[in-house]
Amino acid sequence: MITATPHPAAALTHTRLAPLPDVARVRRARPADAAALVALSAPFVRSGELRRRPGRVYAARAADFLVAEEPDGALRGCLALGVHPGEDHGATAAGVLYNFCVARQRQGTGLGARLLGAALAEARAQSLGALFTATTGSGRLFLRHGFAPVRPGLAPRAWARTLDPRRGARVLARAL
Repeated sequence: MITATPHPAAALTHTRLAPLPDVARVRRARPADAAALVALSAPFVRSGELRRRPGRVYAARAADFLVAEEPDGALRGCLALGVHPGEDHGATAAGVLYNFCVARQRQGTGLGARLLGAALAEARAQSLGALFTATTGSGRLFLRHGFAPVRPGLAPRAWARTLDPRRGARVLARAL
């Protein structure tokens, strides 16, 4: 464990920290972003945090993706929202969040929260009844945004069938 002695407040007033670059915008992905999405996701695929998806899948599902784009055009984060129709007569559609990743150098800067907030707003705009996701990590960001662990059987069946039990992912959900 590393401990540090806090600096007196007066000393901090003379310290100028270099600001982190702002993300210019969160926008909908385009098919042309497929290669950048593959590259952004690659470290998370290697670590086992994300499933491998070929570039053609990113291109075909570009409309599902929100991306965080830096002023220089580099993509630093993405999150996809897939919509699943209600499975019972009159049931409300549900959303599934997937392929959530933020470049390592932007983690801890609020970029993930910004992407998740944009996805929540999109889900509300589409009048979805609930959102689901699966995570092999802690899920802290999702939990802070009102998600809670649920049984996979509560999720859209088509999506729940694709979950690989060997990955040990937890399913989280949030009502909208």
